[in-house]
Amino acid sequence: MANIDELKAADGTLNAEAIMKIIPYGSNFLMVDKVTLLEKRRVQATKKSDLKQFEGHFRDFPLMPGALIIEGLGQAATLLLRYNLPNHETKEILAYKIKEAKFSLPTFPGDELLFDVQMAGMDERGALMQGSASVKGQKVSECTMMLSIVDRQQFRGRYAK
Repeated sequence: MANIDELKAADGTLNAEAIMKIIPYGSNFLMVDKVTLLEKRRVQATKKSDLKQFEGHFRDFPLMPGALIIEGLGQAATLLLRYNLPNHETKEILAYKIKEAKFSLPTFPGDELLFDVQMAGMDERGALMQGSASVKGQKVSECTMMLSIVDRQQFRGRYAK
């Protein structure tokens, strides 16, 4: 695994291909298209919503499910935490607690979400993150989340079927 900084383009961004080298998700579940800012305490990332994500929610009035917005914030937070972990590829980052999630405006097909996540604190067990999602400068969602850090080999060995 390359150092995360080595995956950045000349302008400091990370595209979807680079993101998938950092977090273990396939393109069908990637809720972050591009990282536009990645610093030690903050990440900003975008996701262009498409109709596939909205089919059936709701049939006559498609809205992006709030759970997918929180997933996007979680994936951005995962990128931030991995950026701060030596040997991050030997770890799994798991959602531990999501609290105070708020949804203030709807998100529609074609909207581009901007995820902005800041690390409030971190230790060897996990991190506390504050995140918000906005569309065209208007906040659509926010939450506080705790992510846990576990050893990948131990975790998969314990729970593999």
